[in-house]
Amino acid sequence: MRHSRPTPAAISIELEVPFHDVDLLQVVWHGHYMKYLELGRTALLRSRGLDAREMLALGHRFLVAESHLRHLQALRYADRARVTSWFLEVENRIRIDYQIVNLTAGRVCTKASTVLVTITDAGELCLETPPAVLQRLRAPGPGAAT
Repeated sequence: MRHSRPTPAAISIELEVPFHDVDLLQVVWHGHYMKYLELGRTALLRSRGLDAREMLALGHRFLVAESHLRHLQALRYADRARVTSWFLEVENRIRIDYQIVNLTAGRVCTKASTVLVTITDAGELCLETPPAVLQRLRAPGPGAAT
């Protein structure tokens, strides 16, 4: 899967790798990268007024239908990292791309993407993203040119 570059409307968060995220090889266990993506995705959705509470109030939820990660360099205990996330596709499915930069080493360490679909409170798949959700997702983000 080809990954895009961050857009002006991308949202970034920073974190420090905690000791409990590293394995016996002293690198971040691969499963924890999904947690870092979740933190970035939550920040991106909140920037559009769509965190979990708002989605529930609208009667919908997002479900991760696909995920793809490419590890370029491992993070280690106490490394500082920046997780940047941005929308690549906002239609019937929502594709979010990510880049994790190891700030300690000054290098991109992970490129990733997830595809979200919308479901109802009853768990039924929405074939189209509801208009109220689309309106918020398509609104200019904090860093977008106006």
